[in-house]
Amino acid sequence: MCGRYSVAITIKDKNNKASKVARLIEKYKLEAHYNAAPSQLLPIVTSDKPDQVQLFSWGLLPHWSKDGNSKIKPINARAETLLDKPSFRELINSKRCLVPADGFYEWRTSTAGKLPYRFLLKSEELFSFAGLWDTWADTETGEVLNTFTIITTQANELVKPTHDRMPLILAPKNEDHWLDKNSSNTLLLDLLRPFPAAEMKAYAVSPLVNSVMNNTPAILIPAPEQGSLF
Repeated sequence: MCGRYSVAITIKDKNNKASKVARLIEKYKLEAHYNAAPSQLLPIVTSDKPDQVQLFSWGLLPHWSKDGNSKIKPINARAETLLDKPSFRELINSKRCLVPADGFYEWRTSTAGKLPYRFLLKSEELFSFAGLWDTWADTETGEVLNTFTIITTQANELVKPTHDRMPLILAPKNEDHWLDKNSSNTLLLDLLRPFPAAEMKAYAVSPLVNSVMNNTPAILIPAPEQGSLF
């Protein structure tokens, strides 16, 4: 699964001309999220507005839900069953989104307890998770809730020792394909595969990430006692 991630613009991202989200995040000058967590308002790029960054709540509330306060708001959608689940089957055809990130966190079980690790690209540049979004509206009050979920897939060889799932990372060349409403299901499903482990790296981080109250660059600093995985 993916339950925490980070998104913060850096000098490398400012020079990154390949990624659509890197260009948009730099344009909109959004605040950094070093410890993005479910229910927070976070930046995404939707298929309806592919040239804008919007803030949606992480945790999907389908438009057909009866209650806006539903506790069932999936933060992840399994790539293997997108066409089987009612919550996602309709959205894969019409409401796809890019979720900007520069890394994600998973916790590895050890004799010392659960240790947090950060996974990122070797280039350390911004990238996109593949996501789905929806809008829920209360017909009586007019309340509108915009939400999203992140698609996950089987873990690659880098992530697998820590977790059996990982968020679905899109290569920059596939970002426009994911947003394009004319993309065929065959093309879309072909994109739903683990990102190459050879293009990623990971390292242990501070336990600061354990609390959603902490949103500081110190979270990104490698934990000296653990070092880098690769």
